[in-house]
Amino acid sequence: MNPFPLILSSPSGGGKTTITRLLLQRRPDVGYSISCTTRPPRGNEVHTQDYFFVTKSEFAAMRDRGEFAEFAEVHGNWYGTLRREVDRVLGQHKHVVMDIDVQGARQFKSIYPESVLVFLVPPSADALLQRLSARQTESGDGFRTRVRAARDELKAAVSYQYAVVNDDLDAAYRIVSSIIDAEAVRHARQPQLTARVTELVEELDRQLVQLTTPA
Repeated sequence: MNPFPLILSSPSGGGKTTITRLLLQRRPDVGYSISCTTRPPRGNEVHTQDYFFVTKSEFAAMRDRGEFAEFAEVHGNWYGTLRREVDRVLGQHKHVVMDIDVQGARQFKSIYPESVLVFLVPPSADALLQRLSARQTESGDGFRTRVRAARDELKAAVSYQYAVVNDDLDAAYRIVSSIIDAEAVRHARQPQLTARVTELVEELDRQLVQLTTPA
């Protein structure tokens, strides 16, 4: 198998984190690249398991050393994907699944061009607003900022290789999983395929010679 990075993007509340978790739970051929962030942990989040939680000065130093495959500022905090984490998972012969925003996806694709980009589209504006409201992480100006960000992120959906409407979580998961399966068997991801086919053709040619040679 030739593993590749899979990037899931969506507006906040669009389901990218949930589908990422389902892929990690249900597919042994998928691994997760732990990202860095300058935001504080939420709830039961654990350093080195959910994120590498670092200070802004630490993040800036890592960025200057070129340690990130992508990085972006989102809602006042910095997020970044470590190259070493991506390479670690690929080295285990697993697809790397990441839930990152559209800014990071563009950067990442330029460094890992074999990446597959999937955008999760909410079924409606009302559904997205309800999901954002249900989180109750911000109100007032903070909530309006997230809505504006969601609007801007949705505009990027047309630039992704795949777009999946997330109106049913299980159905959306199955579609994303099928994308992984389809991409894994693309000719371009199987450099040994040409040699294998050539070998089969040559063997059939030898068999044909024997079949046409009088006994």
